[in-house]
Amino acid sequence: MSELPSGFGPDFSWGASTASYQIEGAVHEDGRGPSVWDTFCATPGKVKDGDTGEVACDHYHRWPEDVALMRDLGIDTYRFSIAWPRIQPTGSGQVNEAGLAFYDRLVDGLLEAGIRPCPTLFHWDTPQALEDQGGWLSRETAQRFAEYAGVVGERLADRVPMWATINEPSVVTLLGHAIGLHAPGRTLMFDALPVAHHLLLGHGLAVQALRASGAQMVGIASNHGPTWAASDSEEDRAAAALHDDVLNWLFADPVLLGRYPETLVDLLPVQDGDLDVIRGPIDWFGLNHYAPARVAAPGSPSLADGEAGGLTLGDDAPFRLVEIKDVERTDFGWPIVPDAFREILVTLKDRYGSALPPVFITENGCSYADGPGDDGRVHDDRRIAFLDGSLRALQQAREEGVDVRGYFTWSLLDNFEWAEGYSQRFGLVHVDYETLVRTPKDSFAWYADVIRASRG
Repeated sequence: MSELPSGFGPDFSWGASTASYQIEGAVHEDGRGPSVWDTFCATPGKVKDGDTGEVACDHYHRWPEDVALMRDLGIDTYRFSIAWPRIQPTGSGQVNEAGLAFYDRLVDGLLEAGIRPCPTLFHWDTPQALEDQGGWLSRETAQRFAEYAGVVGERLADRVPMWATINEPSVVTLLGHAIGLHAPGRTLMFDALPVAHHLLLGHGLAVQALRASGAQMVGIASNHGPTWAASDSEEDRAAAALHDDVLNWLFADPVLLGRYPETLVDLLPVQDGDLDVIRGPIDWFGLNHYAPARVAAPGSPSLADGEAGGLTLGDDAPFRLVEIKDVERTDFGWPIVPDAFREILVTLKDRYGSALPPVFITENGCSYADGPGDDGRVHDDRRIAFLDGSLRALQQAREEGVDVRGYFTWSLLDNFEWAEGYSQRFGLVHVDYETLVRTPKDSFAWYADVIRASRG
């Protein structure tokens, strides 16, 4: 490996991210209510190997150990998520004091370790009771989310300096409601688009609620990546443009420009004033980035035998995902294209101009199944190479004028990877799911070196 990525400066923020359902466990403890992911995991055939988040990494009990790891890593910011069902077991009404107390302890522990807490209010674990009433297909859920945001803000805003409202609304919409790969497992295709609007409305209302509680530095964590047409044909380029609207601009245009893409606006239940709420000023924009997409039209010659790849979207989908060839892949099968990271950052800058606030990379990482060797260490050189490439692409985007102020890798710990169960490992720290022993990987030490070098 060449010399460490550099040029970020001492004021650049370094962090790591996690999510409540993926690491906490303790799903039946201290008054927590069930979430859609508890229900989804209990449904046979939905999650690989029948895995659940019931124990996960047991962070709920082992958080002091995990905070100590963060201190050793040298990060200045920890982005985690708050489990809505811990705070309001039915998604509304009575507040569960034990749930708030857990996050009180975590926030205080982080501050004592010199680490800035950055909670995300919603990372996909909708209270099941709200789902039973319509979930994110119902406009009422956006209002319930704002009320929950106010409860958490009132409790923690005096100590929390940075907030995210919603993580990856596109995944909740598309994987959760359009194709059914994630909870709650609906297969509505384009009829899922009201979910996108209600999530973004919930974001806007939550921003208002957080600010009313005194919260500072409020943003959103949205996932984006370049869309490349499989060929120069008019059909493939049109399919790629629609994919871009659905995966990227449906979720960023309303927040930053106050409008939806023209191709989709007629499918969304927008009421007067909604877009003003959604576009309420934010202090930062969070980018989650993993991989680009290559897209063809149905019936395109680009869909020759052996070329089709990615998610199965159904016969009615107006575009097809096509394999990106001649690149290395992670153990998840995702293509590794570092320059796509630079490209999407520059695209955001060019598309939104002064409407784009400072950017934080709220997730970026890779899955590799490396475990402890005979020497007890986890030699995950491929993860180091991935992160090295990502940081160099990120620095190039900064040199091209993108105002990126922080990078939070995904993830601190190996964890429950949604429909893939425990089969994918994204962490800087290896977790033995039988013993729950944590073992920092070689990438942990490498990232710590990058952080120290950045600070001089």
